[in-house]
Amino acid sequence: MNKNILIAFLLILVSLTWAGSFLVVETATKEIDPIDLGFLRFLVATPLMFFLVVLRRKPLLLPKKEVPWLIALGLTGVTLLYLFQFLGIHYTNAPTAAVLINTNVIFIAMFSGVFLHEVLSGKRIAGIILSFLGVFLIMLSDLSKQEITLDNLFFIGGVLMLLSALCWALYSMIGKRLLKTYDEYVITAYGFGLGTVLYLPFVVFHIGPVVSQTSLDGWLAVLYLALACSLFGYVGWNYGLKHTDASKAAVFLNFIPLFTILMSFFLGTSFTWLFLLGAGLIIYGVYLTQKT
Repeated sequence: MNKNILIAFLLILVSLTWAGSFLVVETATKEIDPIDLGFLRFLVATPLMFFLVVLRRKPLLLPKKEVPWLIALGLTGVTLLYLFQFLGIHYTNAPTAAVLINTNVIFIAMFSGVFLHEVLSGKRIAGIILSFLGVFLIMLSDLSKQEITLDNLFFIGGVLMLLSALCWALYSMIGKRLLKTYDEYVITAYGFGLGTVLYLPFVVFHIGPVVSQTSLDGWLAVLYLALACSLFGYVGWNYGLKHTDASKAAVFLNFIPLFTILMSFFLGTSFTWLFLLGAGLIIYGVYLTQKT
């Protein structure tokens, strides 16, 4: 099978996995504080990630010059990303949060042109715009069925999701730089480890009771986030990022809100013609981007 097709399939699976995380987080934060949930996710995922690196017999030591970049990787890809994102989901709702996080596509495309000097052809720009327009239409189709007011918590949640999107774009840019030289498993492990350490000041004084009081359902949510979303998701994303342009990989993130709202539909939420139109625009936007 063509390598580009395999990478595309992998990135779609990553998007599907991450789409499920919005629904899982929305449910889990009814029991576990959003900040604690983010920490528990990486408390479980980090040692497993380092175990994978050991199994693959990859050297863990990296040059000292990379330390600032690795700290930035952990801060943007774990600590701040999930502090903002899990609070944002808690204050809004899963479909809206999935749509707002998709603004990272815009940030990644902008940063790719400025910092990575990737060529943004007319077709690729059109694909990104069409995909984002599709996301906007899907948001309208979802919001049209709800009575949502921009009260303080909802507005703050929306801003937090935009900040989370910015963090993911920065993480992708930093990751792209490091992945040119180093193994994706090693880079992911460092991001997890440093991000978890930088997370400690936010949870260290109260995480003990949370661990002892979390129910089985709560731990199942943590395991899904740690194993599926963190281990598979990050390794898959970094592999795709290593073997294709950042702006091209970013377009696949447009599938996340589509999948999230589709999952909501199977859980009892209906969708409108705006949903179908938005889905078509996203798919066509991905097609245009991959053709260039």
